[in-house]
Amino acid sequence: MQPKSKQPRPKECRECENHDLETYCWSTEKLVDALMKNNEVVEKNWVETRLPNLVDAMMENYRTIGGMDHLEGRDLPSKKVVIEVLEDLFTVLFPGYLGKADITKANIKYFLGTTLTSIYDRLTEEVKKSLKYICRKVRVCPEDVCQQRAQVVVKELLEKLPEIRSLLSGDIQAAYDGDPAAVSNEEVILSYPCVLAITTYRIAHELYLRGVPLIPRIMSEHVHSLTGIDIHPGAKIGKNFFIDHGTGVVIGETTEIGDNVKLYQGVTLGALSFPKDEKGRVIKGRKRHPTVGNNVVIYSGATLLGPDAVIGDNVVIGGNVWITGPVASGTRITIAKPELKYKKENHTT
Repeated sequence: MQPKSKQPRPKECRECENHDLETYCWSTEKLVDALMKNNEVVEKNWVETRLPNLVDAMMENYRTIGGMDHLEGRDLPSKKVVIEVLEDLFTVLFPGYLGKADITKANIKYFLGTTLTSIYDRLTEEVKKSLKYICRKVRVCPEDVCQQRAQVVVKELLEKLPEIRSLLSGDIQAAYDGDPAAVSNEEVILSYPCVLAITTYRIAHELYLRGVPLIPRIMSEHVHSLTGIDIHPGAKIGKNFFIDHGTGVVIGETTEIGDNVKLYQGVTLGALSFPKDEKGRVIKGRKRHPTVGNNVVIYSGATLLGPDAVIGDNVVIGGNVWITGPVASGTRITIAKPELKYKKENHTT
């Protein structure tokens, strides 16, 4: 028997050259052919006759695989409500820029009164549920303890809003001053992803400092999914902070960043390795991430790892640099220019 000749690959499948055409490459022709030849149908009355078996299988799955369901919904914050509160806080901090409310000088006082009252009530409830979630893991507490603590935490956060807004004003000015392409502060507020990421960080950080579980990470990871910027609420970040472009930036929990720092896309301020206890569990609560001084610029793709990466003031770190140790103040770091090789291709028509 003659071996079967290899089928020519459709234009759509050129990138699949190393794969089996029949297995991996769904060209337009193959897809249409499969649709025409496929005679499979769902059996009659499948929902009535077979779906109950699936329900039983899922119930058994819930019983045997724990940690992925919370069926009573007790003592867990609502992600939806937390995100709604966060968006309302954006509107309070940037009235007229962010949010859906039609705000004017005539109605701003009324808007602030009603919105801040609503935020206080809703966020207090979510913080209470978060605190009770942790409390019940340790002991049964009196009913009003978590409620009272939640009220204090939310009150303190709201009273911090003028200070947060002052910090954000510096962050926005740093973005305008640090980006030649920025036309105005208005453009920065309306369009730069770093504004959402840094604003969320400054809100979530206040909750983190007060020991609120779950909610700070819900906030930060929500905005991470929108912007590609991952700032842990536990990081300490100074004034006039700017992240240019932003995508792929990672700032770990124990990172410390001074004033007037500028990061470009793809910068990682991460951990090296995680020390473990005698049972092999990761030891938490230790300094794991870098410390960055004042007036520092870190260019795209640079990676700074571990607590020994202590960066002094007035340092410039070039792109794609890998740092795990200290850098003295006033230093400029770059990698050696790579050697490029050019090979002329002979193209035939």
